[in-house]
Amino acid sequence: MHPAYNDLKRRLAEVDDLTSAAALLQWDQQTHMPEGGAEARGRQLATLQRLAHQKFTDEAIGELLDDLTGESAAWPYDSDEASLLRVTSREYARATRIPADFVAEVSSHAATTFSAWAVARPANDFASLRPKLEKSLELSRRYADFFPESAEPIDAHIANSDFGMTAASVGELFAQLRTELVPLVRVIAECPPIDDAPLYQHYPEDAQLRFGEEVARQLGYDFQRGRQDKTHHPFATKFSVNDVRITTRLDEKWLSEGLFGTIHETGHALYEQGVDARLEATPLALGTSAGVHESQSRLWENLVGRSRAFWKHFYGPLQELFPTQLGEVPLEAFYRAINKVQPSLIRTEADEVTYNLHVLLRFDLERALLNGELAVADLPEAWNGRMEADLGLTPPDDRNGVLQDVHWFDGFIGGAFQGYTLGNVMSAQFFAAAQSAHPEIPGQIETGRFDSLREWMRANIYCHGRKFTADELLRRATGGPLSITPYMAYLRRKYGELYGL
Repeated sequence: MHPAYNDLKRRLAEVDDLTSAAALLQWDQQTHMPEGGAEARGRQLATLQRLAHQKFTDEAIGELLDDLTGESAAWPYDSDEASLLRVTSREYARATRIPADFVAEVSSHAATTFSAWAVARPANDFASLRPKLEKSLELSRRYADFFPESAEPIDAHIANSDFGMTAASVGELFAQLRTELVPLVRVIAECPPIDDAPLYQHYPEDAQLRFGEEVARQLGYDFQRGRQDKTHHPFATKFSVNDVRITTRLDEKWLSEGLFGTIHETGHALYEQGVDARLEATPLALGTSAGVHESQSRLWENLVGRSRAFWKHFYGPLQELFPTQLGEVPLEAFYRAINKVQPSLIRTEADEVTYNLHVLLRFDLERALLNGELAVADLPEAWNGRMEADLGLTPPDDRNGVLQDVHWFDGFIGGAFQGYTLGNVMSAQFFAAAQSAHPEIPGQIETGRFDSLREWMRANIYCHGRKFTADELLRRATGGPLSITPYMAYLRRKYGELYGL
């Protein structure tokens, strides 16, 4: 290999070491760190992020990229070498626009704001967070200013998480979805409600954790290269291909939160554990985009984890673990309960049919904030009004309203939420392609076998890391561009049967 290529990989590995160390501190902050450590943690994260940014934007990396441009003509487009040069060049061009001091300022502010949110949310105290959120908005706008070619401020943030998408393209897709989803929600609302009372009983936390970990293990999550911990807001994180961790949040009075939260984060972790080890410690050793990443968490959580086939295998063990709660509840009643459609206040607790309306709300509000059309002070009122308009619900307090998601209190405002709905759409598209290649998948799921599905995902998505854009990956794996057709067909088929539509 060309000496310049080896030098580039060495330098990129040093950057990865610093960002992984920062990620480890962030994981600790959200799982085990005492509240008093917030100020120092903010300083520590700022230092690491500043050093990583300085190393990545060093002129030496730019010179190496220039030196390798001529060499790249000999590398196939889908090779590791050409992909590393292509993706690193793209990221370097963006990163060199951002001053290191600004990176440190953002990191420090995010750390302290997260700790404040963890206290303010249960206390229903939006007022105490308002100044911090106003600062977050200022920083988010300043970041967008580094990319004046963007049609609107949020585009600069979308490019970081869903490269190739813009507010305009996302908005067009969301408009198509809204047209399809709103009538479906209204029709289901007129049907007799499904009884989900069995899910709302006392489920001891320790037993929930054990069952969730066993499900994750059977799905393919490698606990030799990962672990699960409790947190305020569930997430998955990676420090290396061989250290991918998940977190969960449990409610002893409601089974679904911890159970499906664990499956959701397991989907993220399967992706990260499946990245080809050759890509380790480079910008390629990550998921392609937020949307593709969410496609995996939502695929395993919903298309697999909420399927009848899945519970033909897992329901017996669950009944044995909770005989008092579920021993007399038939499988079909349980299946219907976990798929009940009912507008709810909390995004992470929303059913498949109404979930995307929560995402559309957030996307539109953060877009308005960044465009100067909405003030932070008016955010709770705007949130509540949109909830009433879209879901027919008004949050009784900010804890169950504008304070519920960590995203705006743990970094920039903008660029995070659209990935959830993009992921939902992609999940059905990927799953349909996998079933087309392996028609035996539904039957295997019934018997607790997930290898054909998991290995198709590994071969077509996971192993590539960030070598391809989301559009390239979709076309390679499914034969076509992003489309809502498979997703809406899945929803209509599943919920048409459940509600007799």
